[in-house]
Amino acid sequence: MSPPPPAPLAPALPGTALAAPSHQDAGVGVTLAISLISAWICTLACALAWPVPWPLVPFVVLLRTFLCTGLFITAHDAMHGLVDPGRPRLNRALGALSVFLYAGFSWRALLEAHHQHHARPGTASDPDFHGGDPRAVPWFLAFMRRYMDLAQLVRVALLFQVLVVALGASPGQALLYHSVPALLSAVQLWWFGTYRPHHPGADPFPDAHHARSEGWPRWATFLTCFHFGLHHTHHLAPWVPWWRLPRARDAVAALLPDGGGGGVGGRG
Repeated sequence: MSPPPPAPLAPALPGTALAAPSHQDAGVGVTLAISLISAWICTLACALAWPVPWPLVPFVVLLRTFLCTGLFITAHDAMHGLVDPGRPRLNRALGALSVFLYAGFSWRALLEAHHQHHARPGTASDPDFHGGDPRAVPWFLAFMRRYMDLAQLVRVALLFQVLVVALGASPGQALLYHSVPALLSAVQLWWFGTYRPHHPGADPFPDAHHARSEGWPRWATFLTCFHFGLHHTHHLAPWVPWWRLPRARDAVAALLPDGGGGGVGGRG
């Protein structure tokens, strides 16, 4: 008989960083979501419409990569109903738009897979699981094969063609400023949000969530993956939006006897 799925911390604690989402959270979540979507669109349009000086090309690619990661984190929060908890249609619309712009993904398919991941993390039923080979390259390739399909690739190709035709960009420009950042972002999200948190190490996982959190300062967890590296904290309190995860990590450390455990490089 398989073990029961791990449970998050319960109940949410009012007045703390582990509190359930509030109207104030909704305002912040929608503002951040719209800002990231707008920045993604504007930076892409500008990079394709006007020549980028060569010294600035690496900066623009890295900025676009960071914004692609932000799009996926926005969609991820929407999967948990956190972008706007009080308006599920708006929450779903922003999440679906984010994940479509990111890489043409199906909102429904990703939603089902992500909740399956939370239900059975680190098991054979987990779509993010390495499948028996925890080495980085085989795990990443298996991960990408699991989430990419023909329909998604067709949507990406169509969006690529729209960019080239509508903005008069060359295919090379579209690859550099649209496709390369999306691919780099996929590696970034997988490395900091899947591989490092869920990779089996010398120390056992703290609980059945099979996850750890980075012990880095807030600026580092933000720049690396919008705090997605605080992954054990996220599994313990999946109702906490991404921008509140550092405070939630501190609250978990104060709440649990072992400080929350699960630190990749420190507290969890």
